[in-house]
Amino acid sequence: MTGPRVAIVGAGIIGLAIGWRLRQRGVSDLALLDSGEPGAWHVAAGMLAPGGESAFEQPALVRLLDEANERWPAFAAELGVDVGYDATGTLGLAMTADDLAEAARVWTRQKLPLLRPSELREREPALSPRVRAGVHAPTERQVDPRKVVAALRDRLADRIVAKRVEDLSEVDADVVVVAAGCGTAELTGLPVRPVKGQLVRLRGEPGLLRHVLDATVDGRHVYLVPRADGEIVVGATQEERTDHAITAGGVHELLHAALDVVPGLAELELVETTVGHRPGTPDNAPLLGPLDGDRRVVVAAGHHRNGVLLAPITADLIAALVADGHADPLLAQFAPGRLERTPPGKSRLGESESESKRESKRENERESESQNERESESQNERENERENEREKRPGRF
Repeated sequence: MTGPRVAIVGAGIIGLAIGWRLRQRGVSDLALLDSGEPGAWHVAAGMLAPGGESAFEQPALVRLLDEANERWPAFAAELGVDVGYDATGTLGLAMTADDLAEAARVWTRQKLPLLRPSELREREPALSPRVRAGVHAPTERQVDPRKVVAALRDRLADRIVAKRVEDLSEVDADVVVVAAGCGTAELTGLPVRPVKGQLVRLRGEPGLLRHVLDATVDGRHVYLVPRADGEIVVGATQEERTDHAITAGGVHELLHAALDVVPGLAELELVETTVGHRPGTPDNAPLLGPLDGDRRVVVAAGHHRNGVLLAPITADLIAALVADGHADPLLAQFAPGRLERTPPGKSRLGESESESKRESKRENERESESQNERESESQNERENERENEREKRPGRF
């Protein structure tokens, strides 16, 4: 038995993980349709931090994140190659009294004991003496998303098809899984919006840091994720914007905060600045399950900041639904039908982009008018100057 014919729209970490689990469940007629554009996973630092990310979210999402985190050790081991999985844990840090007051609310909920600055520097000697207090979160780990995606692509190489899907009617399959990140909005009409994030990557000798650092610095949030090869990922801005610009202000904000936490980073090489868009939803929870109005379509999108963390559990839930028809009770809390849809092709993202284009056109028109006014003023000034020169010349009799 081969199961249904399944097409997955999107070959990022979510789509690939689902494809891998479907293949393991015996689904042989499987295609992953890859647009060729790297998704949010390519920018993500790979923090597996359910506590920090879900501090004041809804209880159902907290449970989903916690269970996802528990599945990561086995998921990483099952891939059978080095994917940068590291269980050293995370140090949460506060630099000022105000930062501590804010962070303590999260740490108290997590029941993490407060560590003094001296205890923190015993764990990470490179920390700034300005660090006021912190905690160690042993269950908050990390993985390298780029290595994870490479491993999954290697296992599914014969199922990946280069194809950009403009409309789901183009897809010939019994079941279509939409795991298209921000592109899900255009395909389904669901309210998935892009949340811009900028990151920088530094490189130096391995060993400067061992833990992930999750810090609040004078009210600014920054994280530092060290890799075994000496790379340190610094992130991330969070901007309600659709553009792809890497800005001086964004990079400055990240580096300023990072250097406040670890001054020694100043000696590292800046090797990459990058930008991506997290697929956010109005309630910041993912969309998992059948699409209302088209039972052929199953959605696995809208993971926002938690796409990497939620990849294993999303894959398990969606694969069970598609291959076996088993709807885990967890899915009910994240059904796409809880959110209002707009007609596909006229999504909120599309409206946002159209409005952005209209505003850009209006701005160009205003600039053109302003330029014409400046040129007219300059022409008048030159004419006045010539008139004055003529009046100064000696008259003829």
